[in-house]
Amino acid sequence: MQIAAELDKAANLGRLRALVEHAADHGADLVVAPEAAMHDFGAPDLPLTSVAEPLDGPFVAGIAEVAKRRGTTVIAGMFEVADAEHVFNTVVAIGPDGHLVGRYRKQHLFDALGWVESDRLVAGDPSDRLVLRVADLTVGVMTCYDIRFPELARALADDGANLLVVPSAWVAGEHKLEQWQALTAARAIENVCYVAGAVQNPPLYTGGSRIVDPWGRVIADIEPGTEGLALADVSAADVGRCRELMPTLANRRWRVAPR
Repeated sequence: MQIAAELDKAANLGRLRALVEHAADHGADLVVAPEAAMHDFGAPDLPLTSVAEPLDGPFVAGIAEVAKRRGTTVIAGMFEVADAEHVFNTVVAIGPDGHLVGRYRKQHLFDALGWVESDRLVAGDPSDRLVLRVADLTVGVMTCYDIRFPELARALADDGANLLVVPSAWVAGEHKLEQWQALTAARAIENVCYVAGAVQNPPLYTGGSRIVDPWGRVIADIEPGTEGLALADVSAADVGRCRELMPTLANRRWRVAPR
């Protein structure tokens, strides 16, 4: 899914729900929305604690209703209450029964290119990863800047993931779209898995949501600036065949661990 989130939570939820409906009309078992789909980051001095919600708040409840009604899993980004001054950059996974399957709190905060996420956010615990089953796939969750750190993707592959989803608000800038494209392909190739990245739209972010197969081929994408869906059929069997032909996970001689 590709949208540009606003500072109006109700409007964002309405658009997200409409796109989930559209995806379900096409038979989607899984719908991935961008990072901060609930509410945009806003100006650097915007206190995100004023818009953050608990996991049983109205944003998750609104997703849960449409997920249950349409029988699809929905993954989306929100801000979760952490303390009086900080929030977690959280991705929630809602199952087709409308229940919260799990949540992932972004581990790598974007303190780069003039942004200082750590002023307003708290990083998640590196040992606290999210992996869930959707149809025949095992889905591992990362968020935006996390994709620059291959260790997390590899840890999720070790956890059994054959599809990595990456909700993102990939900040626009020189060569940033090209970097996003390269990183999604790299994580797919090195872990011999699918990668599905859902990105917020320009002008603040790059757009360019895409689904990449285990060979690094783009099998569905959305042009930057377009709101909508990238749809693709993916299967665990295809990943298994790729891993038999290219057994890099079996042949490797290094393992990774959190610091």
